[in-house]
Formats: sequence, structure tokens, C-alpha cells
Amino acid sequence: MIEIMEARFDEKVDLNIKIEYRKCISDLTQNEMVRSLEEFTHHRNFTRLQHCLHVSYLSYLICRKLGLDSQSAARGGLLHDFYFYDSHAVKPDRGNHYFCHPSIALENAARVFTLNEVEKDIIVKHMWPVTKSPPKYKESYVVMMMDKYCAAGEVAKYGSGRARSRQNLLDLLPQSAVNL
Repeated sequence: MIEIMEARFDEKVDLNIKIEYRKCISDLTQNEMVRSLEEFTHHRNFTRLQHCLHVSYLSYLICRKLGLDSQSAARGGLLHDFYFYDSHAVKPDRGNHYFCHPSIALENAARVFTLNEVEKDIIVKHMWPVTKSPPKYKESYVVMMMDKYCAAGEVAKYGSGRARSRQNLLDLLPQSAVNL
């Protein structure tokens, strides 16, 4: 079901929209730290970079369709899990991973990139209702929902080894990004 929905959704996206999306994230994907997310397994057969691209791209498409700030959704979605430890093996010093990784991701992203208020809210609130405060912006709600949607699909369907094609997600990277 998820594969069919995504295939239909992706068929309707023309090349110009994909090019627009790539422009939104090109400076992020040229960064070595962002590209290093490919080294961390996130959801079974998916790396953290692939998951973040999945969330970012679907959030971009939905926000674009709704007339929201699709650029902030794309960028915040790509950085929402911007932390550098294996969450399956390492317990963060601050406590439970589910509660603290959004603030860790925001701190990391803010050190490396200039973020607007929407992007900051997206990153720090993407785990709501696990996090205390609800999202402030509509774009944050979209990314929050796409994060849950993508995670469920990656674990349930793609976990069986029939991944949608890891390369399909990496194809969302701008052409200027290094081949992963």
C-alpha cells in the first residue's frame, strides 16, 4: 500500500519540481556532516541520510501543494535527525534517545547552518507528542507526520529486504553532492 501511494505520488512530480527540491537542499547535502549520516543505520535497511531525505522530500511536496513554506520543510526535514551516534547501541548522556535527540539535532544543525525559526521548530518538535511542546508551524506538523509515516514504512514494509531501492532516495540528492 505504501509503495503504491508513493509511486503514484512520485509519478505526479515532474522533473522541474525535483530540481526545485534539490536546489532547496543543495548547500546542506554538500556538507560532509550531512553526508556522514549515510554511515548510520536508522530503520533496518535504511540509513539516517536516506530516512531524512525521504522525510524531507515528501514534506517538501506536501507543503508545496498546500502553499506552505516548502523550502523550510525540505531543509528542516533533512536535518531533523542530525545527530551522530548509533541510537540502537548508545544511550545519550541526556537520557532517553526519543526525548533528547530532537534538541541534540537542533544544536548540531544550528552550529553548522543558519536556520530560520520554522526550520528550528521542525527539528526540535518532530517527535511530538513525545516532546513537551507541540509544533508552532504548519510545516512542523507536516514534517512530524511524514517522519512517522516514513519510519513506519521503512520498518514495516522495507524491513523485509524489499526496500524501495535505496538508490531512489539517494537520487534526491543534488547532482553536486558526492556519490554515496
